Amino acid sequence: MKIGITCYPTYGGSGVVATELGLELAARGHEVHFISYAVPVRMSEASERIHFHEVEMLNYPLFDHPPYTLALATQMYNVAVNESLDLLHVHYAIPHSVSAYLARAMLKPGKLPFVTTLHGTDITLVGMDRSYLPITRFSIEESDAVTAISAYLQQVTLREFEVERPVEVIPNFVNCEVFRPVDGHPRRKEFATNREKILVHLSNFRPVKRLPDVIEIFALVRREIPAKLLLVGDGPERTTAEWLVRQKGLTHDVIFQGKQNQVQELLSVADVLLLPSDLESFGLAALEGMACGVPAVCSNVGGIPEVITDGVEGYLVAPRDVKTMAARALDILTNPERHRQMSQAAAQRAMTQFCSTKIIALYEKLYERVLDSR
Repeated sequence: MKIGITCYPTYGGSGVVATELGLELAARGHEVHFISYAVPVRMSEASERIHFHEVEMLNYPLFDHPPYTLALATQMYNVAVNESLDLLHVHYAIPHSVSAYLARAMLKPGKLPFVTTLHGTDITLVGMDRSYLPITRFSIEESDAVTAISAYLQQVTLREFEVERPVEVIPNFVNCEVFRPVDGHPRRKEFATNREKILVHLSNFRPVKRLPDVIEIFALVRREIPAKLLLVGDGPERTTAEWLVRQKGLTHDVIFQGKQNQVQELLSVADVLLLPSDLESFGLAALEGMACGVPAVCSNVGGIPEVITDGVEGYLVAPRDVKTMAARALDILTNPERHRQMSQAAAQRAMTQFCSTKIIALYEKLYERVLDSR
């Protein structure tokens, strides 16, 4: 198949999943065309099966803001015609599914079906804003197929948007050949001594991720045991986090790693992953950590309970309960047998439930159904 994929190319779950999906599809012999305003994060160099098409926007004094939705629709149309695409797969409803609808309308009927995958904030934040709700509902209804990354997000979509079409759950996934446990990882000594534990947080540093809570949790842990904290990512909360680290005298113990493409190398050196978000529709960072054998301490919100079983692969705690999260982290870090059991359980669950070899096949079957129905 020839598949066009559109996503936000930024350091967030939807962009990461869309990029990994494209890479996995290409590895299975499909031809993948990424269509966006920048090269997606984690995208390797273009190859004979992976191509990137940049959306160029018109800068004209009349426009206060460049009309990206229209520029994207035009580029989708051009790529579909020039590359003979079989279908589009857009990630994040606003504005990508609207652009896909316009691109499809510009072609002959049945020529360019599109699949929309809902990732979270496109529904829970943007979509439920009353000014965007009608167009979001319309784009969902007009999609040839719709998927959600968790049962939680599926139910929110059906309830809040009252859509009449089915929304299929296809969870996020992880490449188990890339994300896997590595005993005695050689990079561990870059960050900590043998007597120090390593905690890690991976996100786009948006307010919903509660980065200050990560630092508060670590500060409580650091009072009890020698430890380091790796902060992987970047975003609007970084400045606040850096200030808080200085205020708490943790400058030598908190290591800002910035945006990273090979995050598996940093996850593999960690003992515990912290994800105290106010909301997560899935919790991709937790899954990637699990695949590396890293137990997670997460907020008990959204779709996270579909990924982690409390007390088995990690712990689930009420959001913003910093003291309890720190206690749970210490429970793992100071009990070698519990850490071993949770580490093994985490890697096993990631491999059996969320491996890309299993999930990519679900997308392929969905594409085939869409093409057959058109």
